[in-house]
Amino acid sequence: MRRHHAAVLGFVATLVAVGCTRRAPEPTPVERGRYLVTVGGCNDCHTPKLQSGEGLRLDTTHLLSGHPQDMNLPAPPQPPPGPWMVVTDWTLSAWSGPWGISYAANLTPDEETGIGAWDEAMFVNALRKGQHLGAGRPILPPMPWQNFAEMTDDDLKAVFAYLKSLPPVKNKVPEPVPPPASPPSAAM
Repeated sequence: MRRHHAAVLGFVATLVAVGCTRRAPEPTPVERGRYLVTVGGCNDCHTPKLQSGEGLRLDTTHLLSGHPQDMNLPAPPQPPPGPWMVVTDWTLSAWSGPWGISYAANLTPDEETGIGAWDEAMFVNALRKGQHLGAGRPILPPMPWQNFAEMTDDDLKAVFAYLKSLPPVKNKVPEPVPPPASPPSAAM
């Protein structure tokens, strides 16, 4: 009887040890990308907001579609002189600062207005170099591309896979506006 109990206890201990060492399956690139986009705060600027009785909430029908073209919001004004640096609209998708005016991009896979025509290398290069399309104009504040540039290639590719899995949203975001020309300084 003792041998039987010892065998059963040995078997149970083996099962527990195997069970403790089993790992959860690795997430797919799309699942990993969704997680990274969520914890990275991408929706904060790139998803339009709706006003509700509980404050602002994400417009999930336009997830990551950028500054909303159909809201007819005026461009944010230049911040006043002094220690203040930025002005934003209530959707947090248009920003004004010393760099001019920037608008959150449409990150959906729409071919005309989003990243639908981008390939993975263009996306990775854009976030590594801080340049639109990986080789164009600078990506402007408040986009923290420098933080995303620190991500691994696999993580950036996962973010791209997730963005490409979203439903495309046709939303033409305005082009950035450069800062006003500084007045010439008076010669002394």
